[in-house]
Amino acid sequence: MRVIQIPLLRDNYGYLLVCEETGEAAIVDPSEGEPVLRRAEKEKVSLKAILNTHHHRDHTGGNAFLLERLSLDVYGHGTDRDRIPGLTHPLDDGDRVILGSLTGRVLFIPGHTRGHVAYLFENKLFCGDTLFVAGCGRLFEGTAEQMLASLSRLKALPGDTLVYCGHEYTEKNLQFALTVELNNKKVADKLTQVRALRARGASTVPSTMADEWETNPFLRWDSGEIQQNLNRSFRGVGSDPVSVFAKVRELKDQF
Repeated sequence: MRVIQIPLLRDNYGYLLVCEETGEAAIVDPSEGEPVLRRAEKEKVSLKAILNTHHHRDHTGGNAFLLERLSLDVYGHGTDRDRIPGLTHPLDDGDRVILGSLTGRVLFIPGHTRGHVAYLFENKLFCGDTLFVAGCGRLFEGTAEQMLASLSRLKALPGDTLVYCGHEYTEKNLQFALTVELNNKKVADKLTQVRALRARGASTVPSTMADEWETNPFLRWDSGEIQQNLNRSFRGVGSDPVSVFAKVRELKDQF
């Protein structure tokens, strides 16, 4: 399996997944159609499917363009049947997606939206806007409880899982992480690395789940330092994971 990252819009990423045995390919979250089509042609692959993680237009905006030119299967969660353009394969948790000789597993991870899914091929996780490098998505349609449950599922994946998220938000996410966990040296070190990458225009994606365990404040609800800092400034946060997560998300919304 080969993964080709395609920068789209201002800070989105689409991902061309290629089965190297058959030359068949799928595009994850085509914000725009034309750059995706050009890249598929350049790579000389046969585009067969669109894999949408959720309905937001910056993840589905290229569907119509591609469907006007190609006959493609379109995958997304069943609750987005009327919100994902051209949806042909409504999915639910545990479903499988076949691409050539590759098989991907569908994870239902609501919170950012009510119909958000991730696609797991081998050790490669395409998680849209649920999990970012050092961050997570806003709670547009879900609750803190839902998002925590979804993030807990992703957090339980093996440490060598590669995290391919939907946006280049890493630098700002790490800047925020230091405001709630100032003494986390891993966060400070990663921020230095990320700034060097961004200075030369390089992507910070993918990350690994092991990195996220250590540097992502939205997966570190059990961090003593984060809990102490929150309880020093806000009454009633305590150590309950949902309460800690909700307060961190609220602070990030204001950051």
